[in-house]
This record gives sequence, C-alpha cells and structure tokens, in this order.
Amino acid sequence: MATPSIPPPPERMSAAPAPPPRPRDPAGLCLAFAVAFALLAGLRITVPSQPFFDEVHYLPAARELLALFAGEPASYVNREHPLLAKLLIAGGMALFGDNPLGWRVGPLVAGSVAVGAMMRAMWHASQDRFAVLAFGTLLVTGFHLFIQARIAMLDIVMLAFLALAAWQFAAAIREPETGRRRLALTGLALGCALASKWNAVPLAMAPGLAFFAARLSAGRRRLFASQRGVPVPGISLVEAFAWLALLPLGVYALTFAPGYWLGTPFAPSPLAEAGLIGFHGQMIELQRQVIEPHAYQSQWQQWVINARGIWYLYEHVDGAQRGVLLIGNPLTMLIGLPALAWCLVTGIYRGDWARIAAPLGYAAALGLWLIAPKPVQFYYHYLPASVFLLAALALGLSDLRRAGWRVAAWAVLAASALVFALFYPIIAAGPLDGPQSFLDWAWFAGWR
Repeated sequence: MATPSIPPPPERMSAAPAPPPRPRDPAGLCLAFAVAFALLAGLRITVPSQPFFDEVHYLPAARELLALFAGEPASYVNREHPLLAKLLIAGGMALFGDNPLGWRVGPLVAGSVAVGAMMRAMWHASQDRFAVLAFGTLLVTGFHLFIQARIAMLDIVMLAFLALAAWQFAAAIREPETGRRRLALTGLALGCALASKWNAVPLAMAPGLAFFAARLSAGRRRLFASQRGVPVPGISLVEAFAWLALLPLGVYALTFAPGYWLGTPFAPSPLAEAGLIGFHGQMIELQRQVIEPHAYQSQWQQWVINARGIWYLYEHVDGAQRGVLLIGNPLTMLIGLPALAWCLVTGIYRGDWARIAAPLGYAAALGLWLIAPKPVQFYYHYLPASVFLLAALALGLSDLRRAGWRVAAWAVLAASALVFALFYPIIAAGPLDGPQSFLDWAWFAGWR
C-alpha cells in the first residue's frame, strides 16, 4: 500500500495591504478660523459711528420690530424684503442698544458662522484637509465676507444660513446614517436663508434638485418610494421632498408672523390686510419698481472680473478721513476663474461631486442676475457666487499641491493674505491721510 504523500506546507500568505489612512477631521481648525474671523472683523466694528450705505434702510426696519415687541405701535417698513435678517439685527440692538455695536453684532455673528459652516461643508464634500485650510484662508482674506460682516445688511445673514444648509447637506451625503437629521437641518436652514433675502432662491433649490437628479441617475424602478441609492441611502424621494421643499417653505412662512402686527391705527399691517400670498405680490412689485440710477450700480459681467466696486463709505467721520470700498480680493477673484473651469473638467472626469458642485453653484448664484427683473444691481449681489469661486480655487490649489507644486499652492494663500493686509485700511474704515487717499487703492476707474 502506497504511503500517502504529505502536501507541502502552504506558503505564508503576505499580509493584506493596510488601508490608506483616513484624513483627520479638521473640526477644531474650522472653529478656530470662525473665531479668528470674528476677532478680526470685530476690530473697530463701531467705526463709523453713524449708519452708512444700506444701513439707512435696514436699521429703521429693525427699530420698528423693536417697537412692536415693546408693545408700541410700529409700521411695516422696508416691505420688499423678508423679516428674518432684520429680526437678527433687531436682536443685536435689543442686547447692546441702538448703537453701532448693536447694529452690527448680528451680521458679525452671521459672518463668523458662515466661515465655519462653509469650511465644514468643504470637509464633508472633499475629505481634503488642505482644501479646508485653503478655503478658510481664502474666505477670510477675500474682502467680501469681511466687509459684509461689518455692516447691518441682509446679505451676510442669508449667506450664513446657506452655508449651514450646505454643511448639513454635504454631511448627509457623506454620513448617510445621519441623513434624516441632516436633511431636516438642511431644510430648516434653507427656509431661514429664504426668509433673510430672496437672493437665496436659486441656491435654496439646489439640494432638492441635486437629490432628484442623483436618485434619477440610479435608475430605481420605484423612483419616488425607493430608499436605496445615492445620494442618501435610506431616504426616499418623497421624504426628501418633505425635508428640502415643504419644510423650507413652512419655515419661510412662519418667519412672517411678526408682520401681521406691524401696523398702526393710521397704517394697518399690509400683511394682515392682503394675506401672505397677496402681500408677496406687493413685495414682487416693490422689487420690480424702477428706481433712480445709482452711481455704483453695475452688471454681472463687471462682477466676474472685479471691475466695479462700491464705496460704502468715504468721508471725514470719527475724527479722520475714512473709507470702505467693496471689491473682491484682486488676486483671488481673477485666478479663481480658471479654477472653476479646472474643477468642472476634473470633477466630471473623476466623478467628484465636490468639484462639480463648485462651478455649478457659481453658475446658479450668478445666473439669477442674468434674468432677475431688478433694474439696478450692485456688486454685493456677487457675494454667494464669490464663495463658490473661492471653493473652486481651494480645490485647485489642493490639486496643485498633490502634483508636487507645494510651494506654489502655499504662495497663493500667502499672497491672498498680503493683498488683504494691503487693502485693510480701505476695507475696515481705517484712518486715512486725506481726501485723496482713495487713489492709493483705486487702481482702476471702476474702483473710483
């Protein structure tokens, strides 16, 4: 009988390759940037000590709201805009008084929230720590956020809520186990953005449209009822519609509640008289009304190339000649344009939704002003679009760094900070030498 052969010992299996290290969540970095921005933008925020630029429209509206809550007769002024951002300004005045700090502390908080929330959105969208750092640096040194966080206007409040919505929507996609809660918070933030200023409309529609497009591309037989597939498994299209469409509209409608009591015996509340739907017809007519041409009005083509600024302030005030010039950072506003194209091409090639979102968000934010019936437009309307431009630039710099051009990527961030420092006196109402000092920064005719 043959002796059975003994099989040779199996070869030692090589160890499985370790998974690539997961990048560490820069949550603390995002918070640090938000706090640093608050400290930087809050420096001398009470200068000028008098209302300037569009504060003359929104402060009277906030005062009427304060009178209403004090039980006094109050008129419904500045009817063409929703109430929420004006309520936030009024809240600052209730806490700190009817003074420059009270006027501007609400926008300062909103601007700081916007910085942190947009960095969180970048993290959840890209999982790229360098892109998050670059985005925060570009936002803080990009002029737009800094200037709008220091003036009692509505735009920065709208942007803060849009940023919160972007953060929660990106997190819902990245962490679908928290998807339901995140989508509910997205809808809440979108409703608040709409209730701050109507300019939020195209971007407020984006999460719902993105969800629908992604689910449609998944090819599910039960399109509306299926809970499987991108972008958030476990959430049906019907449920997403409730969170991203119905909830924002409900929140928006609720913010008008104080308006039903904004009236006096001689001027009853127009909202109470016309009802919510009828009052919106009046708001639309006020938005469409033809107003006198303004010295600083501009068109979207000028915004794209940073060619037309606005002097929010230029006069002798608080003991010195001072000015506030709204332009974008001359460096990043221009080099961000090719970054948008880069993100679109590479995003489509890689199937990277974060890179695709930057140019699409830019197009949506800017596209509103190609069709808006508002006859007089201003550069501050470019604020949301500029954020997407800087997001694209941050992602492009991250690609540059990974390609071996580390010094160049860091140099752009350093240069952005240097340009910010150069323009700081004229964007922060610093003391100037005299009436002709504006020429030191008005490099182009459109900046004068």
